[in-house]
Amino acid sequence: MPISSSFELFFIFSLITGQILQILSLNIGINYGQIANNLPSPSQVSELLQSLSINKVKLYDAAPNVLSAFSNSNIEFIIGIGNENVANMIDPSQAKAWIQQNVQSFLPQTKITCITVGNEILSSKDTSLMSNLVPAMQSLHGALVSLGLDQQVNITTAHSLAVLGNSYPPSSGSFQQNLAQYIQPLLDFHSKTNSPFLINVYPYFAYKASPDTVSMEYVLFQPNQGVTDPNTNLNYDNMLYAQLDSVYSAIKAMGYNDINVRVSETGWPSKGDPDEAGATPENAALYNGNLLKRLEMNQGTPLMPTTPLSIYVFALFNEDLKPGPTSERNYGLFYPNNTPVYNIDLQGSGFSGFSPSTTSFIVTGSSSKQMVISLLGILGSLIVAI
Repeated sequence: MPISSSFELFFIFSLITGQILQILSLNIGINYGQIANNLPSPSQVSELLQSLSINKVKLYDAAPNVLSAFSNSNIEFIIGIGNENVANMIDPSQAKAWIQQNVQSFLPQTKITCITVGNEILSSKDTSLMSNLVPAMQSLHGALVSLGLDQQVNITTAHSLAVLGNSYPPSSGSFQQNLAQYIQPLLDFHSKTNSPFLINVYPYFAYKASPDTVSMEYVLFQPNQGVTDPNTNLNYDNMLYAQLDSVYSAIKAMGYNDINVRVSETGWPSKGDPDEAGATPENAALYNGNLLKRLEMNQGTPLMPTTPLSIYVFALFNEDLKPGPTSERNYGLFYPNNTPVYNIDLQGSGFSGFSPSTTSFIVTGSSSKQMVISLLGILGSLIVAI
C-alpha cells in the first residue's frame, strides 16, 4: 500500500509521531540509491522521508526529478557526480555549467549542501581517473566560489576502506603507499576548504570474509571484551569504531589534524548467497538497531571521543537491479512498497517516548494501524547523529 494513498494512515501517524518527535531531536542520514525498476516515485519517497523526520539524504547522482520532488522539504542533500563525468569537471567552464544546472537552479527550494565527486575512485585501479580526481574537485570548488555558493555547498569524494594499507591496530592506520601521491593533495584540499573526508565502512565485509575468526558480537555492537590497541591502551568493543580510528590515524600520519571524517555508507544486508555468512534479517536488525543506540549517546570513537559520529545509513530501499552477489540487492531498510524489511526491537534503547507496542515492526497484515507501528519502528532504526 503506497503511503500517500491512505489518509487514515497519515492521520494516525501524525497524531502519534507528533508527540514522539518532540522527544527525538537527532538528525537522520540515509543513502537513497535508485538502481531498481520498482521503486516508488520521488514524490512518494519525499512523503515517506518527511513522515519519518529524516532530514539528510545522500544521492549518487543529481537526478532533477528527485531534487524537484524534495523542493521545500527541508531535507538536506548530498548529490553526486558519476565517475564517468569526473574528467569533464577539470574544465572550469564545464564545472561551472554543472553547478549552475544541478545545484544553483534548485537552490534554495531544495537544500543541497555537498557534492561528491565520484565514488571510491582511489580503489578503482584506474590511474587516469585517480589523477583527475583532485583537479576536478578544485575546479568545482572554484565554480562554487565564483557563484558565491562555497559557504553553503562543499566538495568531497567517498572512499572505500580499501584505501588503507594497514588498519590494525587503529593507532597504526595508514594509507596504501601507492596512493600517497593522490591522498596528499586530496587531504590538502580538504584542509583548505574545510570539507569532510567521506569513508564507506562495512564491518559486514570483514565478517563475511572470515566468519570463523571475526567475532559476531564485535561487528554487531553486542557485549564483548573488545580489542585493546597496544599503542594507546584504548579498548574497542566494535569494529566500526576501530575502522574509523584507523582512518583518523592514517590522515594524521599524513600530517593533518583538522579534517573531519564522516561515514558516507554503512549497513548490513538482510539476505545473501549461501557463501555470504551473516546476511540475515536478524543480523541486519541488530547492526542498525545497536548502531542507533550508540549514536543516541552522541559519543565519539575511542581516539576521537569529543567528535560525535556522522553517519549515513545504507540504504533506503532494496535495489533489484544492482549487480553482484545477492547481498548487494538487499541492504534496504524498506521494500519498494514502503514496508520495512525486518524487525528491530528498540526496547531499552533509552528513548523515553517509546513503549513496547511501538518499538518493534509489525510487517504482516495490511491495516493502517499495523503500518503506523511499522513506521514508528523504522523511525527509531534510522536515527543517526550527523
